[in-house]
Amino acid sequence: MAVSITRSAGVAAGLVTAYYLLPLDRHEEGLAALTLVGGLLAAALFFGWEVWLIRRSPWPRLKAVEAVAATVALYLVLFASGYYLLERTVPGSFNEHLSRTDALYFTLTTFTTVGFGDIVALSETGRVLVMCQMTCTLLIVGLAVRVLGAAVRAGLRRQGRGTPE
Repeated sequence: MAVSITRSAGVAAGLVTAYYLLPLDRHEEGLAALTLVGGLLAAALFFGWEVWLIRRSPWPRLKAVEAVAATVALYLVLFASGYYLLERTVPGSFNEHLSRTDALYFTLTTFTTVGFGDIVALSETGRVLVMCQMTCTLLIVGLAVRVLGAAVRAGLRRQGRGTPE
């Protein structure tokens, strides 16, 4: 269990680190859309591969937790990259200039559907803290994803540890 949690946190931290380190400051037309579409296709393939691994894993529940963490982190980083590139390619696309942290904050706020109310975090530190809270909420609620649950059940049935439906 500890290895699974550590691996999940490591994957998420690695993706966020890559987001901050990758050279995304190019100003080419269509780069934002191409990055987002290509990335989402890659994320869909990755998710399918994770479902396949869950069905064959000796610990399908733990593998499902890892899959959720990696898939959510990848999805969020892709959209944050898209928003960041969009702001660079088409200045004024947002009501304020977006730093990488601002783009990630916007992505998490949109993804969690909490909206953009009268009270907002203004400092990057405040936004990082709010993003951590949003991510924890998503992970707690999102672990009941139907597809992953079905893959876990299939993996357990394959091992003779679950009852067929």
